Amino acid sequence: MAEQQSTMERKTSPQGESQQLTLSIQGMTCAACVARVEKSLAKVPGVSSATVNLTTERATVDYAPGIVTPEQLQQAVSRIGYGATPLDTHSKQAKDSEQAAREQEIRRQTRRFWLAAALTAPLFLWHMILMPAADYLGWHWIMQIPLLGHSYFQFALGTIIQVFVGGPFYRRAWLSLKHGTANMDVLVALGTTAAYGYSVAATFFVPGDLYYEAAAVILTLVLLGKLLEARAKGRTSAAIRKLLGLQAQTARVIRDKVETVIPADQVQVGDIIAVRPGEKIPVDGVIIQGHSTVDESMLTGESVPIDKTVGDRVTGATVNKFGTFQFRAEHVGADTVLSQIVRLVEEAQGSKPPIQRLADQIAAYFVPAVLAVALVTFIGWYLKSGDLTFTLMAATSVLVIACPCAMGLATPTAIMVGTGLGAEHGILFRGGEHLEHAGKLRAIVLDKTGTLTRGQPQVTDVEPLAAWDKAALLALVAAAERSSEHPLGQAVVEAAVAAGYDLPAAEDFLVVPGQGLMAVVSGKQVLIGNRKLMQSHQVQIESAQPRMADLEAAGKTVMLAAVDGELAGLIAVADTIKEGSRAAVNELHRLGLHVVMLTGDNRQTAKAIAEQVGIEHVAAEVLPDEKASHITLLKQQYGQVGMVGDGINDAPALATADVGMAIGTGTDIAIEAADITLMAGDLRSVPAAIRLSRTTMNRVKLNLFWAFIYNIIGIPLAAFGYLSPVIAGAAMAFSSVSVVTSSLLLRRYNPRTHA
Repeated sequence: MAEQQSTMERKTSPQGESQQLTLSIQGMTCAACVARVEKSLAKVPGVSSATVNLTTERATVDYAPGIVTPEQLQQAVSRIGYGATPLDTHSKQAKDSEQAAREQEIRRQTRRFWLAAALTAPLFLWHMILMPAADYLGWHWIMQIPLLGHSYFQFALGTIIQVFVGGPFYRRAWLSLKHGTANMDVLVALGTTAAYGYSVAATFFVPGDLYYEAAAVILTLVLLGKLLEARAKGRTSAAIRKLLGLQAQTARVIRDKVETVIPADQVQVGDIIAVRPGEKIPVDGVIIQGHSTVDESMLTGESVPIDKTVGDRVTGATVNKFGTFQFRAEHVGADTVLSQIVRLVEEAQGSKPPIQRLADQIAAYFVPAVLAVALVTFIGWYLKSGDLTFTLMAATSVLVIACPCAMGLATPTAIMVGTGLGAEHGILFRGGEHLEHAGKLRAIVLDKTGTLTRGQPQVTDVEPLAAWDKAALLALVAAAERSSEHPLGQAVVEAAVAAGYDLPAAEDFLVVPGQGLMAVVSGKQVLIGNRKLMQSHQVQIESAQPRMADLEAAGKTVMLAAVDGELAGLIAVADTIKEGSRAAVNELHRLGLHVVMLTGDNRQTAKAIAEQVGIEHVAAEVLPDEKASHITLLKQQYGQVGMVGDGINDAPALATADVGMAIGTGTDIAIEAADITLMAGDLRSVPAAIRLSRTTMNRVKLNLFWAFIYNIIGIPLAAFGYLSPVIAGAAMAFSSVSVVTSSLLLRRYNPRTHA
């Protein structure tokens, strides 16, 4: 099996080389816990950043290995009462173990809930149904029912619930208070202890009403809420499980001319693999024999199969449809595109967008503030009424109804669903902050070649001047361009090869960025490029200007060719518009964005292409090193600007933009070249990404609204005595469940069809 990446990935920071550690955190229950763990890790010398996610129960820590060790980071978490275990996010075995542990915890919570429900039922039946029936309906015979109404029986049931069901809440509350902080467990423990303690006093020491059912129902409902929350949180990571489920389990490897079926994770780089119709491709590689049609919908979100032949790349987890072929494995294990996608989605799901900072800041002070409100409620009501029972119940309601869980879950659950949904549609967000920023863009800058157009130009016109003929001119230019990787140069070479011309070797090859190239062919000095290149070498081009204008007006790119300082002719190349480019531009306009084309091509050609797709703003003849400054100017003009390019040639512009989007297909793109990677070559992925961003962030805002409004309304109602502890417990238990359920509804959204 290929060597897997470590949990601690190396990366370069402004301070030098650092490492990243992912920890599985045990024992967190609410947003206050998240704030505590983050604060504890951030205080460790050598830690540059620490991010904790309540939904995934993970901490991601960037640290300097020469200053602090992973063991010290684990100890920092353990000192404040939580468990911390290093997690290998690239190991399938580790992922399976983590999933198994989560499922085991859900089963354990399920058993605890049913135990609590069974023990609570007699108390609930007596206090909430039978006693009200006796009081209001005159059914006094109910009071003669044996056992149910006996104080000792209720004490026994209440004590068992308090000890065995409430025990974990007490343990976590004690650890929290021991370290000078407070979390949700403290609120639950104090609230139930107040009701239970008062009932014990009324049972054995002083006369009074019994409230065992209040403490029992609160614990049972909170436990039910945590159980439903755990199950719902498990569904938020469905996208990751779906991606992992796409992996092929076996591979047909040909070694020593013998075909052998082996586990896919044992394939090595360089292995020759045979793929039959209907089989999944196990790893990434290049076809060396045969041809077929491959379904790459899992990668790009596009359902149309792609024809593949010798020399084409294939990607692991895609499906071979019809033909049979052999390919050479190039990327295996953690280096495959699918593994990179999974890693990228996991990182995005574990990151925090800026909008969550407000919730985190409030959560840090929330529980202490609630404790203060409960204390004021107790003192105020006791001084006003002198009724200890009512006073105690009002303070208990305040403690129980306050829920920091919903605030902690509002953002990460929506981010997890949104980024997972994006991955299913070929839209990869590198982090939650990029998911948030994409929806705020006011302008989109589009590269031309390979983004708006197919990037596969063809020679349309060869027009020699002076003593040159078409064949000689095309062969000479193709010989010089053979060393070039530029799409226009490759088009010229392909045209010459297709015509059967012999291409002499070129010497002293030199690329002039943004202008063209120079080379020596058969002893002749050859210049190939645009007007700027010719002008810089004092080549007269006036005679060709009218014809160039005509060709460029038709949307063609014109290359000038000069030999030994004299203009020899021109070659026109045309690139076709991608299917969907015009629809994408129209959709961006409907979303309210300004669309700008930014290209190094000449102005007339750029304008012709822009007219075809409906773009009004064009910046043409821009050199690669000038694109970033153009982005800066556009940011000053419009506000937040997104840049869409190939992720490699446009790297400076992508980095300068508020959101950089790399567009391409399959393994031909650099997945981490931009903030958002659009796996499909279809430009319609850009408005889909923006719609997904806006929809997800609207759901985050809705979740936060309900989380805050719930507490803003609920706590005062409880403080003024309008809520019983039982109702408060029910509301508290289901508040976080409602937030997670709201996020899960996002899974029905289709960003491509906007439905």
